[in-house]
Formats: sequence, C-alpha cells, structure tokens
Amino acid sequence: MNVMIHQQAEREAQWVQANREELVVRIARAIREDGSIQLLPGLHLSRSSLPLKPVHSVLEPSVCVIAQGSKEVLLGDSRYRYTPSQYLLATVELPRVSQVLEASKERPYLSLRLELTPTLVSSVMVETDYTLPRDHAGVRAIDVSPLDGNLLDAFVRLVRLLDAPAEARVLLSLITREIIYRLLMGEQGSRLCHLALQGGYTPYIARAVARLRQDFDQPLRIEHLARELGMSVSGFHHRFKAVTAMSPLQFQKRLRLQEARRLMLGEDLDAASAAYRVGYQDTSHFNREYKSLFGVPPMHDVQRLREEALAFPLQ
Repeated sequence: MNVMIHQQAEREAQWVQANREELVVRIARAIREDGSIQLLPGLHLSRSSLPLKPVHSVLEPSVCVIAQGSKEVLLGDSRYRYTPSQYLLATVELPRVSQVLEASKERPYLSLRLELTPTLVSSVMVETDYTLPRDHAGVRAIDVSPLDGNLLDAFVRLVRLLDAPAEARVLLSLITREIIYRLLMGEQGSRLCHLALQGGYTPYIARAVARLRQDFDQPLRIEHLARELGMSVSGFHHRFKAVTAMSPLQFQKRLRLQEARRLMLGEDLDAASAAYRVGYQDTSHFNREYKSLFGVPPMHDVQRLREEALAFPLQ
C-alpha cells in the first residue's frame, strides 16, 4: 500500500511539473516582448525580462498566476509575495503597488491574470449550491494561496485556447467556470463569493469603493457615505479597512495621486493643473502627498518615467 501511495504521489508531482513547464512555454510563445496583452476576453498575459520598479495601478477583481519568476503586491501596509506555486485572488477593485522581483532575459517573468465577474461567480455558486461560511464578513479582499494541481491544470487548458480560437469560442467560458468552481472549493472560497454576495458587509464596501472611484475628485464626506450604506461612521471605517487594508481617506488619496500621475504623463499637465483636476486645492499639499507615495516630487517623477520609457520602449 505504501509503495502504491508513493508511486501515485510521484505521478502527480510529474504531472504538476509538466503543467508548470507547459504554462511557461505557452505564455512565452504568446507574448514575445515585454509588456502586457489581452489575447482572449478577460485573459491578460504579462512578460518582463528584468525586475521592475514598483508600479502603481488599480487591480480589478481577478485571479493571478505566475508561470515563471516572482512578484510582490502591496496593499496598504500588507505585502503579498507569490511565485509559480501560488495564486493571488482579488475580489474588489483596489489601488495597489506591484513589483516584479525575479526576472531575466534568460528566464523572464511570465504571468496571467483572469478577470472574474460577479455574474459568473454568482452563477457557479448557484449551480454548485455553495454554502457561505459564517465568518465571511470583513474578510480582506486580496490574498495568496497554494496553487494545487487541478487548478493549475485548468489554467494550462485555458492558455492552450490561445492556439485554438475556434475552440476558445466554446471552451473559454467553460474553463473559466471550472476555475471559479475550484477557487470556490479552495481556501479562498469565502473571499471569492464576495463578488456575488447579497448579505454581509463586503457588498456595501464594494459599493463604497465604486463610489470613491467614481467621485475621487470630490470632497470625501464619510458621514454621508456611511449613512447611505446604513452603517455608523466607526463601523464603516472598521469594515472598509478590514476589506481594503486602507482607510477611506487613504483609498481616495491613492486614487487621486495615481490619476494625477496619469494626467501628467498622458496629457502633459503640470503638477498644479493635475492636482486641481483630481481634487486638490493646495498644490504644496499635493506635492507632499505625491512625494510620500511615489518617493520623488511630481515633475521629477514624470521626467524619470519618460526617460525610462525612452530607454526601454517595450516595458
């Protein structure tokens, strides 16, 4: 009996290793230059031939898997580092800082990100008669977990569809549903169901996040927002930070500063104009908060980013 168990374990280990190697090959073949690309609806591939400096962005609800290399995501004061043996799940749109840690020309960083929609998650939950754990309220909206063999196999079959567009029209949604099912059955099932929850606090926080993203340039009125959600101010603060790892004010600040950075880079605005566009009335206050987040004053940061873009046009 022990011999049979050992042999089965060896076969499973070989199967997992073969899938990991295939995932590397297929992603590398699909994206040959550094950057990110979406080749199938909701499926994003990324590649980098060198470690990258921290990148500020908003992470949409999705599951992320690394085929090669490693990455770290910062959310508030929390750090989430993951490798090819893990996956990262995010269930609310969150301003984050991410950094590719391990990458080289010989072994580039390769990853995929699959968007997850509330409608699809809800559909799979109903189909599987998923039971929500009692302790679901206030669960952080992002975490990292081990990537098991069955989930890895589903991602490999998903990436195979890149070479079979006719099959992708039929199988993309089916494999995506399988991935959602396996996520629900895994240790992050209660976190994933936040996308479709009707009860608990997380849907209210998701509504607050949507409002902050829409009106980030407007003054933040915590009392009004908490009242709209039927929560006390202190309760709203507590639940918001439990889910997003940030206070509402910190969350709004991140959104404003990221948008200001985009405006200066993309629309060639000066710091004062960008600050005003995103809701700052005091330019010196904007400059201080910008330097606190990005490490350097606004115009120095923009100049550095433009120089890097010229030096590495494919990054």
